[in-house]
Amino acid sequence: MPDGVTLLADHYAPPGGEPAPVVLMRSPYGRRGLLGWVFGRGFARQGFHVVIQSCRGGFGSGGLLDPLGDEHDDGLATVAWLREQPWYGGSFAMFGPSYLGYTQWAIAPYAGPELKAMATQITASQFRDAAYVGGAFALESALSWTTLTDGMSRRFGGTSVLTAPRLTRRAVLSGRPVAELDRASAGRQLRFYQDLLAHHADPAVPYWIKRDFSPKVGEVEAAVTMLGGWYDVFLPWQLKDYTAMRAAGRRPYLTIGPWYHVDSRHGRPSMAEATAWFRAHLLGDFSRLRPDPVRLYVTGAEEWRDYPDWPVPGTREQRWHLQRGFGLGTGPPEEDGPDRFRYHPAHPTPVIGGPVLLGDSRPRDQRRLEQRRDVLVYSSAALESPVEAIGPVRAELFVRSSTPHVDVVVRVCDVRPDGRSLNVCEGVRRLGPPAAEAARQAGKGACDGVRRVEVDLWPMGHRFRRGHRIRVHVAAGAYPTIARNPGTGDPLGSPGAMVPADVEVFHSPARPSAVVLPLCAPRG
Repeated sequence: MPDGVTLLADHYAPPGGEPAPVVLMRSPYGRRGLLGWVFGRGFARQGFHVVIQSCRGGFGSGGLLDPLGDEHDDGLATVAWLREQPWYGGSFAMFGPSYLGYTQWAIAPYAGPELKAMATQITASQFRDAAYVGGAFALESALSWTTLTDGMSRRFGGTSVLTAPRLTRRAVLSGRPVAELDRASAGRQLRFYQDLLAHHADPAVPYWIKRDFSPKVGEVEAAVTMLGGWYDVFLPWQLKDYTAMRAAGRRPYLTIGPWYHVDSRHGRPSMAEATAWFRAHLLGDFSRLRPDPVRLYVTGAEEWRDYPDWPVPGTREQRWHLQRGFGLGTGPPEEDGPDRFRYHPAHPTPVIGGPVLLGDSRPRDQRRLEQRRDVLVYSSAALESPVEAIGPVRAELFVRSSTPHVDVVVRVCDVRPDGRSLNVCEGVRRLGPPAAEAARQAGKGACDGVRRVEVDLWPMGHRFRRGHRIRVHVAAGAYPTIARNPGTGDPLGSPGAMVPADVEVFHSPARPSAVVLPLCAPRG
């Protein structure tokens, strides 16, 4: 590296070892094991040289790991090194999921025309918004990842994808302040965790400007294929990268399956799609590419479908209004008073399932959660015909809170005829005083304290079958997926008092709270 630090890499050569295109992977999780056996050997057998490098500060590479901070400079220095090798064939591609995908975006706009292709999975060009979902700190994911990487960096540390969630769960149940949870999970203060607490969600601070490559996504000229999961923590921002490329006139490919972040089931399609992509764009063999660029697995229908673009052409927004008597329907709401609940941060509303980094995020039965007094539950009648929703999902709610510092959590569920209520997607928005949000609210507030709140949920590709019901949750917490909101406005991680929030949710003709689904004509 330019600063004299040495990074280690393994090189896999194709049969014969002659100059050929290179597949580059840069990883903070080591170079061998499955990475080497599946991808190193696998791509080499397809005729590529493969270089798998350990990022700074781990698995023999020098320096100290500064998560997200060094991947731009180190990545470009690695590409410069590649060009000097006698086996470099004049072009290269990049591959990898999660952090390995982020290392691709960190250099892709700057790597030059020799970068021909990228295959990214369950990742995005910036991780800031996933760390502060809707402005709320993604506690469980942030703590589990920092605990994992700290354990992997220690000799004989033993922390793995399996043990990190257990250590994290023990920590968040310990009752300690947020700023001390790294000590509870890892046994010591973790720099990156503390950085996340200190810098919070402001994209304009230098800490995040250096680590955010989303403004340059449209400038990437390499051919890009993306693979994501409906239950992955990075899906909303991966889709923003897709739409940014489309807006710039690029034609990326996109695959979304019924997967979560650490789901082993997306390993095989990741390899198959990347192999076809690299053979097309580095070797000129386009025979394995599918005709349509977008492939989606529609849950509920349990089938794969191909489309020409995302969002799927022909979809339209359909408003499902919260109704009197905790109903849900497409008709306008009747005049009615608000529904109420109290959120107490000392006893935060828990979460069952939902997207997390190191855990099984597949849908789970929500009936136990729906029994709680701090969760409002709105249900439709049994559907007379299927409802298919494919695309972005949002909620527009009219709420009033006794404290301006409150979270608004919204969840959409599919209720089966046997009563099981399975979460499909969710989202959160952290609110502060209306004056602090004046620019964003822009006249949406009211003198009586009622605010119109927009919540972005995870996108969905789902069929609600005939006889099922659509259900919506409204709450003010989802612990420990997001950190509890103390209701005081104190900085993230500060110990101190906790203020309960008495929350009212309005649903009337003048204040028509609703979830907006992307309706698509059902197939079959």
